[in-house]
Amino acid sequence: MNKKIELLAPGGDVEAIKAAIVAGANAVYCGLDNFNARNRASNLSFDDLSGVLRLAHQHDCEVFLTLNVVILEHEIAGLIKLLNKLVNTKIDGIIVQDLGVFNLVKKYFPTLSIHASTQLTTHNEGQVKFLAKIGATRLNLSRELNIGEIKSLTSVAHQYGLLSEVFVHGALCIAFSGQCYSSSVSVGNSGNRGSCSQACRDEYEVTNVGSQYPLNLKDNSAYFDLPALVDAHVDSLKIEGRIKNAHYVYTVVDTWRKQIDTFEQSGQLQNDDANLHLVFNRDFTNSFLTGDLTKDMFIDSPRDYSLKHAVKESQVVFVKDIEQVQNDHYEKKNKLGDELSEKIKGISIAKQSISLSFSGKLSEPLTLTIMVADNDKIHILQTESTLSTAQKSPITQSVLEKSFKNFAFNNFDINSYNCTDLDENLSVPFKEITALKNRATLLLNDSDKIIPHVTIPDLVKHKKRSDKPSLSILIADLKDLSLCDLTEADVYFKIPESLKKGCNKHIDIFLNNPRLIPWFPAVLIGKDYDESVRLLEQVRPKRIVSNNTGIAYKAFEMGIEWIAGPFLNTTNSYALLTLQEELNCAGAFISNEINRLQIKKIARPNNFKLIYSIYHPILLMTSRQCFFQRTVGCEKPSIEDGCMLKCTKSTTITNTNGVSYAVDKQKGGYPSIYNNEQFLNVDIVNDLGDLFDEFFIDLTDIGSGSKAAPDKAQLITQFEKFLNGDDQAPQNLQQMVELSTSNQYRKGL
Repeated sequence: MNKKIELLAPGGDVEAIKAAIVAGANAVYCGLDNFNARNRASNLSFDDLSGVLRLAHQHDCEVFLTLNVVILEHEIAGLIKLLNKLVNTKIDGIIVQDLGVFNLVKKYFPTLSIHASTQLTTHNEGQVKFLAKIGATRLNLSRELNIGEIKSLTSVAHQYGLLSEVFVHGALCIAFSGQCYSSSVSVGNSGNRGSCSQACRDEYEVTNVGSQYPLNLKDNSAYFDLPALVDAHVDSLKIEGRIKNAHYVYTVVDTWRKQIDTFEQSGQLQNDDANLHLVFNRDFTNSFLTGDLTKDMFIDSPRDYSLKHAVKESQVVFVKDIEQVQNDHYEKKNKLGDELSEKIKGISIAKQSISLSFSGKLSEPLTLTIMVADNDKIHILQTESTLSTAQKSPITQSVLEKSFKNFAFNNFDINSYNCTDLDENLSVPFKEITALKNRATLLLNDSDKIIPHVTIPDLVKHKKRSDKPSLSILIADLKDLSLCDLTEADVYFKIPESLKKGCNKHIDIFLNNPRLIPWFPAVLIGKDYDESVRLLEQVRPKRIVSNNTGIAYKAFEMGIEWIAGPFLNTTNSYALLTLQEELNCAGAFISNEINRLQIKKIARPNNFKLIYSIYHPILLMTSRQCFFQRTVGCEKPSIEDGCMLKCTKSTTITNTNGVSYAVDKQKGGYPSIYNNEQFLNVDIVNDLGDLFDEFFIDLTDIGSGSKAAPDKAQLITQFEKFLNGDDQAPQNLQQMVELSTSNQYRKGL
């Protein structure tokens, strides 16, 4: 093993961060009270962060700050304020989801290193290039990838100067990260805002195969897959768990540290993962990594499995023996807790205290003596000019205290000021005091210059291209081509997530029907990305819509006009600027997760199209796993390559409140779950018709499940009448779409 591999640990609070450091983490990731995707973690104050940075760096451990949520327009000012503070810390990187943050950091805060969050769903070569283009220095690959895919994408990342990061331990989401809206739709807590309510862990009515928790995956553990990860040249192994306690973090990090060290030194693995089973887990799986997606990835309880594992491993059956096994389990667990307590005893994130003493006499320099309390270090600095008799305002202790207030920034507390050796009625030019303060700041900041605060110019809201918004529609089946004859609307044609290698079916569709505009899905992995690129190269359409940043990058390379689709989660003006300025994007769908006031604040870039979907099936989640194994059952032991291209199953799952959700699998698509209601928002046309160039309706059969589908031709007619000012059309639409909601538009994020 030639290269040191980073072990990256979670830190939900200060104690967990201390635990990670003493257990041997090379880096920790943590969040502040705002802008991070673990609102349920305790998180840190900014003062805490400053102390954590000092402590971690003393132990050669890096610190990455999570800013991994989508940002709303009204939050930009607060974000800028935070970034202005972060550039004057020694933070080693920020973890980012929102495309707008890339724009702001690249332009105004270039000293910050940006890590692309797993929420960006990075799973193909084009996405790696996209992230390199917009300013990422590292990327966290999608958890659903297998080792071959990880190896390939890591190679691409290294070619473009990016580091790769892979989750190797902790909770697994069944949905593609960044593409799960179940919590947002059901209870208004968005996973893209760090407040996921974990619908995948919920209990549902018992399914046909007897499962009460049909979406609940085991925890991830690649503990015995370390050689494969090393062979893939992965740069960082990441442990999930920012809502876990210090004991958990210590145990898992310590166990992984020993495994990595053993492999680095001997090329061999430790065969004992017993300590990983002592702390919270839902049992373990490595099936995403191996690419063997079986029923065994699921477990029919979201609760802690550690005690059950201990009993199962012991193979005891009598109550007395079971109790002894449980007692032994707790004893071992408590021993690790005691070990942690001993190791973190005495380490602190408290600021160092400093004392400032000022002295001087007539015709001598003003002298500043700084004493650092913890290490008794003394620094002496002097002004270049000498003190003279004051003509107006003499230097006093109150003047000096005011001048030096907060000068030491994040790492020190000024304990005392002493001016007893400074003669009275003396002065020195004020700029000399400022220069003295700046030199002292540099000295205490390890000679790093303080970066001045940046003020971001106000954005201009540019006018839209046309006075009247137009209609656009999406279809996904050749039988719906006849709808094109009924309307002048732009017609998008949805490309499936899976394409047969070398098959020209969809290429021929676009060549034979040049009016159709290709619509690319959010997830395109491996051959499906390659085939999508081949489609672009063969068809060379004038325009596309892409929900996948990899295809967006390819369109940019080819000079094809492209629109950012709704699943890119666009919620602010700076995200639009990133897309336009970096990748020549011509327009974007605004996220359906945000409400009227949140949308209204967005500033359109110049010559940029804004689109909003007013009618569509509401996606809750999409998965690489199979939802049918735990609902209606499947004869296949695991998912095969042909499953996506052949399976047309659909069913429903019903929650404990009696609400049923469509579990849908269209041919060529990933298994997805949809809300029982369609999204229908007629209010936005009147509310914000002057903001949007285009209103969009989705006429695919995806997500229909067992629901009766409205007549598509009639839908087009009524939507066109509505946009033309027909007052009766909204009521007609509400009657046609019986089960509908616009809750997200009302509630927002």
